[in-house]
Amino acid sequence: MGKYIGKRFLSIIVTLFILSIFVFWLTHNTSGDPAAVILGSESTPEQIDALREQMGLNDPLITQYVQWFKEALQGDFGDSYFRNEPALQAVKESFIPTIEISLYAELIAVLIAIPAGIFAASRKGKMSDVVTSSINLVGLSLPNFLIALIFILFFGVKLQAFPVSGYKTIAAEGAATHFKYLIMPVAALVITQIPIIMRTTKSAMSEVLATDYIKTTKAKGLKKVKVILKHALRNSANTILTVIGQGIGSLFAGAAVIETIFTIPGMGQLIVSSVLKRDYPIIQCVIMLVGLVYIVINFIVDMLYGIVDPRIRITGRAK
Repeated sequence: MGKYIGKRFLSIIVTLFILSIFVFWLTHNTSGDPAAVILGSESTPEQIDALREQMGLNDPLITQYVQWFKEALQGDFGDSYFRNEPALQAVKESFIPTIEISLYAELIAVLIAIPAGIFAASRKGKMSDVVTSSINLVGLSLPNFLIALIFILFFGVKLQAFPVSGYKTIAAEGAATHFKYLIMPVAALVITQIPIIMRTTKSAMSEVLATDYIKTTKAKGLKKVKVILKHALRNSANTILTVIGQGIGSLFAGAAVIETIFTIPGMGQLIVSSVLKRDYPIIQCVIMLVGLVYIVINFIVDMLYGIVDPRIRITGRAK
């Protein structure tokens, strides 16, 4: 097991190294000049060139990358060009609202979608299955930004039940106010995430419930609940875990849109403003952090495969 974990950590390091090269090359080969953005439209070419020299942007790209990579290994991604603070500090502040929204949404979606998927699979072809499938289809058809706008118009403007924008921390305003500001953003993500997990759960469970060994357990007189939870669900777990892991990653992208709509100071607003201003340190730090989150989630899912399904060997192959 230790050897397998070691290989996985090595692959994480290699992946992050390749990602760092791609991110650095991409940010430095996009149109626009951060020096020109900083100085404004009335600056002269001589002033722009002098600032570029001061910022090290006139050095060869490989020289810039090596210097940046050495500092990044020590947790220093440079200082933001516009925020007067280290890039990592700015990203940390914006990362908290994003991770809160994403994790809350995924947790609620899992708690609702998995039982709903199991219920639909156990009653396949019946009216309850048709109803849940119809609701599921509606959820899949609506983009999260449209749901967010509907929530704002109905619950925020018409009923005035929840604030339509902003973000409050627990430390500053208390838990009640904190969650009141998060209800609509989280709900918008939950509604789009539930159908994905529910559909996968139903599909995986339906396939397992149709196998011969499940029919044998039923013939032996085992209770339906025990058959579903102990045998069918466990053998469907790998598929469900995969979609949950992917869902957490995709929620980061969805959260960026939701944050813009609800004016939440998260990663979404930070990356948009940084791209417009050509703030290279912020862009690089955000992409590296998001990439690390994706990699860690995949690593955790891989570890869980072996726990929920003992047939999977350390090599990742089934017996």
